[in-house]
Amino acid sequence: MTDGTEAAPAPETGRATGDGTSAGTPPAGTGRPAPVWPVRAVWLVTRAALLLCVFRVVTLPGPDVTSDVHVIYQGWSDVLRTGTFPLDDETWQYPPAAALPILSPLLLSEALLPGLDYPSAFFLLVCAVDAVVLALLLRAGRRTGGSRAGAWGWVAGVPLLGPTAYARYDLMVTAVAVAALLAAVRRPAVAGALAGFGAMLKVWPVLLLAGIGRGRPARRAVTAAAVTAAVLAAGFAAALPGAFDFLTYQRERGTEVESLGSLVFHVARHFGWEGQVLLHYGSVEFLGPYVNVVSDVALALTAAAFGWLLLWRLRARTWSAATPADAALTAVLLFTTTSRVISPQYLLWLVGLAAVCLTLRASRQRPAAVLVLVATGVTFLEFPLHFADVVGSTPTGIALLLVRNGLLVAACLTAALRLWRTTVPAPPAVPAA
Repeated sequence: MTDGTEAAPAPETGRATGDGTSAGTPPAGTGRPAPVWPVRAVWLVTRAALLLCVFRVVTLPGPDVTSDVHVIYQGWSDVLRTGTFPLDDETWQYPPAAALPILSPLLLSEALLPGLDYPSAFFLLVCAVDAVVLALLLRAGRRTGGSRAGAWGWVAGVPLLGPTAYARYDLMVTAVAVAALLAAVRRPAVAGALAGFGAMLKVWPVLLLAGIGRGRPARRAVTAAAVTAAVLAAGFAAALPGAFDFLTYQRERGTEVESLGSLVFHVARHFGWEGQVLLHYGSVEFLGPYVNVVSDVALALTAAAFGWLLLWRLRARTWSAATPADAALTAVLLFTTTSRVISPQYLLWLVGLAAVCLTLRASRQRPAAVLVLVATGVTFLEFPLHFADVVGSTPTGIALLLVRNGLLVAACLTAALRLWRTTVPAPPAVPAA
């Protein structure tokens, strides 16, 4: 992607181009692309297993992950269809466009398949969106010479999270993010519009704009994102009362038991710390002495991550076709890992971005993508399988959190270092005296 144009990227020869961008590596071969049917076959088997779990044909140890859909989402849909947001519900902590995925099962259950209940419609819709993401990745893989790595990453990563992947609306948001990144190379305005729409679904997709190329592509992407978000915000604010009440509830969040900062209190409980673990603002959080201090440190780390991203943006000079995806994975990793809350479904965001990086041959984030996939599998172990151990701060629970959060920290450092090295020129060598 060159400055001021929307032309296709230069051939992937691994050398810098004259306008400050960098082409990627050449295709692995010129023979026939790898067959698609193994990817689709594994997708069908793994998604059938997920559907069996969310439809409660197969039950797993730990809490029922589908309760959010059966109780919370369905309750929100009942309120939203009356013409207002859930004004007095502290668990509604999402931007106004989140009403769309919450209401969408009603279209299926009432208009297309009458008699289908809300939870069933929700699970089937998520599965359909999952299939769309796979199709997007396979199509993008064909463009890059037949690579199936990104599709395989998605096929493996979603079931690694277990049934939680189908019991939250985050997979729908991730689909928008994947589409935005795949459009970023040739259509920055489309990518920006999708990022703006995604940000109105769950905020974090605004980070997709971090790696858009300089000049005209950046202006078009940012303008499209801002216009899309503004139109949606104005529309929802005019149509439904309480569109932005979620901002108040987000400010009240504490330190959630699966976050990086929570490890302080998991260990401290074994040394007499007198705090509690309670359901607070929709998640299981630590409450008690020094929790506000750890929460403030988490916010400071997030601010530091933003500062690093800004510095990188100012210093970066070499862009490739994969830089938007590489930067997006890095940014979302940094903000997720430093957050006061790391809910299991957040790993879906990272799986989607990692899959895009694996699809693009010019990407340098393959090690970080692998770490994300491993961290996703460990997340399934700590939630739901051993969530009682996590809440009880048992040695097993602490060990699982140490491993999962350690993998996320390692992925952050790996992604940030590789992004910096591939985009920021090295300082000139100082001549010997």
